Amino acid sequence: MGRLGIHSFVWTGGQTQAMLEEAMEKSAACGYRMIEFAYLRPEKFDLDALSKRAAALDLDIAVTMGLPFSHDVSSEEPEAVKAGERMLADAVAAVRDVGGSKLGGILYSAHAKYARMPTQKGWDNSVAAIAKTADIARAAGVDLVLEVVNRFETNLLNTTAQGLAFIAQTGSDHVRLHLDTFHMNIEEANPAAAIRLAGDNIGYFHIGESNRGYLGDGVVNFDLIFDALLDIDYQRDITFESFSSAVVDEGLSLACAIWRDTWTENMPLAEHAKAYIDLKMAEARRRRATNSRP
Repeated sequence: MGRLGIHSFVWTGGQTQAMLEEAMEKSAACGYRMIEFAYLRPEKFDLDALSKRAAALDLDIAVTMGLPFSHDVSSEEPEAVKAGERMLADAVAAVRDVGGSKLGGILYSAHAKYARMPTQKGWDNSVAAIAKTADIARAAGVDLVLEVVNRFETNLLNTTAQGLAFIAQTGSDHVRLHLDTFHMNIEEANPAAAIRLAGDNIGYFHIGESNRGYLGDGVVNFDLIFDALLDIDYQRDITFESFSSAVVDEGLSLACAIWRDTWTENMPLAEHAKAYIDLKMAEARRRRATNSRP
């Protein structure tokens, strides 16, 4: 696999430059080689300073985000779609300027629970917007990855199969899927089979437990997940994601329904996640080596 990363929200709500720099320091200290940030607004943060600090720590940067309803590219309202396209273009530029490698998340719709079914026109608007954004991202040297999330956080792409259909319709080879074990555990009949179905179309992968807490403390079968990642020879980045209202701001807690905290101390969580992922990948490799012997 590529680099093993951690979401900055394990460390901080990220309201200030100092908070983001401290999150980078702690991530590197735990042995992570990537940090994932939420959308970095250039008017709020010194992107050049963040880029230099990341380089000094040998950390890659990923950025993920979701769109608000006012900027929903899956809307049937032209103004909302145009606003969303501008927001996505600005986000690509921010990832480029901070020296990041990828922009992911819920880029194709609002990050919210919808009160309506998706429409064909909305789907088509989203496909067109992502195709445009893919061209901008390619020119900027930024990977574009679409996170497939559960039904309570979007109405458009809830399964890998839907995601594959969507990226095929963009006509772009610069769009890949961003899969997440937390969301797959809710929506996929067989998460491991979904990984194999996606294959090289997976551009980024989130590791998260079913209860958003400590890995191994929920119901996700990580043995099957890592076996599947080896089966498709997954070589791209993997990031650990977990949220607690003890750390993240109220807005994200509400958006992700963090009604109860499965942890309050982040350093033990981060150290455990690093060790757990390394262990599970090593076990999967041993199983593969054992099964391949004549």
